[in-house]
Amino acid sequence: NTVGAEYDAWTEEEILEYYWGEHIHLGYYKDEDLKRGAGTLFGHRVKDFIEAKEDFVDEMYAWSKAEANNGGAKPRKILDVGCGIGGATRRLASKCAGATAEVTGITLSTKQAARATALAAAQNIPNAKFEVMDALAMEFDDDTFDMVWACESGEHMPDKKKYVEEMVRVLKPGGTLVIATWCQRHTPPALTKEEKSKLQFLYDEWAHPYFISIQDYCELAEGTGAMKNVDGDDWTKQTIVSWRHSIWAGVYDPLPVFTRPKIWYKTLRDIICLERMRRAFGEELMQYGMIRGVK
Repeated sequence: NTVGAEYDAWTEEEILEYYWGEHIHLGYYKDEDLKRGAGTLFGHRVKDFIEAKEDFVDEMYAWSKAEANNGGAKPRKILDVGCGIGGATRRLASKCAGATAEVTGITLSTKQAARATALAAAQNIPNAKFEVMDALAMEFDDDTFDMVWACESGEHMPDKKKYVEEMVRVLKPGGTLVIATWCQRHTPPALTKEEKSKLQFLYDEWAHPYFISIQDYCELAEGTGAMKNVDGDDWTKQTIVSWRHSIWAGVYDPLPVFTRPKIWYKTLRDIICLERMRRAFGEELMQYGMIRGVK
């Protein structure tokens, strides 16, 4: 409920969508982008912030190996778990998997689902649909989807084990599971008092109950007894500049915030949290986790 309320508020304010576009997740930056200073204050325009997010979806889809796992065919029925306002859902439906796929996005936020539906209609993407649903108690039958996609939703889940188990449950045999999520470093060694304090700040600011490691996610998938070829990767290098890139986007275009003084304080707090996130990833306390596997 807290997560749904947070995203309801962000959707109503429209500030997040203004700066982050349709994709409420980090962007993907290739080595050549980084060499040219993409995402920095003076390299802000080397790569468009919103374009980086679209690239992330394409790269995540390719990394999932969904087509190779399906004999070279595109997945026909896809679930996007924690879809936000549906940016990835629509891109999967229009570009990655294409018009022959039926792509369903679920979110706890009624306002996100409504906005996602409106954008799909405006963009003429009829094969993307959206429902308000709890990812920990999904209403779908077992073995329903050819692909289950989850991009930056695991952070909000109060029960990571149930989160993974539910996604595996609704995945068809032979189907692909792919997860992108913020992770803490693996333990041991145990987290220090300072590290715990830094993590607690991140938990409190953005409705995150706790983080786990990439290895932990892989073990949860394997622990279902239904998954094979489970693999994890760290995409911190490809995504870390997103944190400050989002800040520079506001620096270069501050008018939307200045014209709405009631949200100044919240915006300032978000900027502080963005910087704290960037530092946590830079210090390797946090990692950008990618997990994939086949049922």
